[in-house]
Amino acid sequence: MGLLEGKVAIVTGAGRGIGRGEAIELAAQGAGVVVGEVDAEAGQAVVDEITAAGGSAVLHLGDCSEIDNAQSIVRTAIDELGRLDALVNNAGILRDRTLAKMTPEEWDAVIKVHLRGHYAPTHAALNHWREEGKPGHVVCTASTSGILGNFGQANYGAAKAGIAAFAQIVAQESWKHGITVNAICPAARTRMTEGAYGAIETKDEGFDFWHPDNVAPFVAFLCSDASAHISGKVFGVQGDAVELYRPFTSEAVIDNGGSKWDPESFVERVGSLFEETGINPAAENGMARLRYTMTNRTT
Repeated sequence: MGLLEGKVAIVTGAGRGIGRGEAIELAAQGAGVVVGEVDAEAGQAVVDEITAAGGSAVLHLGDCSEIDNAQSIVRTAIDELGRLDALVNNAGILRDRTLAKMTPEEWDAVIKVHLRGHYAPTHAALNHWREEGKPGHVVCTASTSGILGNFGQANYGAAKAGIAAFAQIVAQESWKHGITVNAICPAARTRMTEGAYGAIETKDEGFDFWHPDNVAPFVAFLCSDASAHISGKVFGVQGDAVELYRPFTSEAVIDNGGSKWDPESFVERVGSLFEETGINPAAENGMARLRYTMTNRTT
């Protein structure tokens, strides 16, 4: 018996990479899986792999950031697999470029797939669970590019930071309904990360820390009732490691004794914020603070 025996889950962007591993792991844990994809061949291959292993899966084709498709994927879970218990928002794209060179189309495409691609399926799933009076679990896919910041990814990072906030807020709104919403910041070797990090060699033997399938077990846990006491949290997930990130927290304060500030006062006073905390006031490479990294970053 797996953690998800008798349950049904949706995974968007499940044809390749992290999403593929998530769909296969959820099925291995006993869940029926709706494989959401825009690529019919890739999606069907995952469905076939799941069913060949004795699991249950169906393919749903369509862009999950479109409202009709998001509502349709939820209906597919209910109509073809009998219920819906969990939603994994995984679909994503990259259009990396520094902001000065980024086109409006590159900005809009990434924001749409990631942010609207989280809103639309989550909106549909939440309304189903609330109308039925049933609990549910949502796993969102954020990124350290968003919560730490990564050069050349203003569109992707903004979307991913928004997803982290989205998960925390929707968790607050859904807690009383028995619905959990958490976010993961995964790191793995995929087609997408090759654009950001360069090609990562696969290990021929032993544990492959950066294999995308390593993300899936924790996602399966978050999709299960065993995680019903956890919501609104952001986790780093890679290799054999799971991290818990703390949201933005006030570290220091200056005040003006109950009077309106004179802008010139900050010339003398604002430095104490950085002195007290040890925070560098200059622009920083946030990804240098990663506990685990696929590349050595020096700039």
